[in-house]
Amino acid sequence: MHDAGTVSSNPLITLTQGIGAVTWANPLFQAENPCFVLAPQFTGDDEGSDGDESALKTIKGLIDSVVDQYSVDEKRLYTTGQSGGCMTSIALNFTYPDLFAASFLVAGQWADLDQVKPLAKQKIWAVVSQGDENAYPGMTGIMDTLADEGAKISRAVWDGQLTPAEFAPLTAAMRAKNTPINFVALKKGTVVWPGLEESSVNNHICSWRATYTISGIMDWIFQQKK
Repeated sequence: MHDAGTVSSNPLITLTQGIGAVTWANPLFQAENPCFVLAPQFTGDDEGSDGDESALKTIKGLIDSVVDQYSVDEKRLYTTGQSGGCMTSIALNFTYPDLFAASFLVAGQWADLDQVKPLAKQKIWAVVSQGDENAYPGMTGIMDTLADEGAKISRAVWDGQLTPAEFAPLTAAMRAKNTPINFVALKKGTVVWPGLEESSVNNHICSWRATYTISGIMDWIFQQKK
């Protein structure tokens, strides 16, 4: 699910603005985890990210259509999204709590924490930058709410400038804890790329690209089944 900055009538923008969709289509990843990649494109501002019932029904209908037409394992449906797309994934999770086997939530938040309580029984890996002044406290609040609901959560703080190889032992250690929900915060200032100033906006945007290079999280997602 793309972010609000990618809202457009051009269906290719969500494939080029970030790597949240195309990373799953990489030939090397597909060789180990063959899958269908569905990347809906919204044309209205923040459509779906605020839990709009009509937009969520449209997404659910699109998923059902793909499942009906192709050889898709209904026990292994997953959702991921960045920023506003993360919020869309969250809304899908509490609207259709039995739909996805796992969720990969990136740089998102939710205002009404009572609404997210059904997520306490789901499998989630969430990542956010500590330097993101909105999403970091927002996602932390979600995790605290889920913990209050009895969810078992593993938490960690990582350097966002690590290479995929350097991320590997960190994801392996977290996966070894075998908790249904994992929450990773990338250290403030470690996800801003060269040439960009330190700011909440840049910590927000740059966290997307850093997160979708962590193959260990992607592998964890694909191990989850309903």
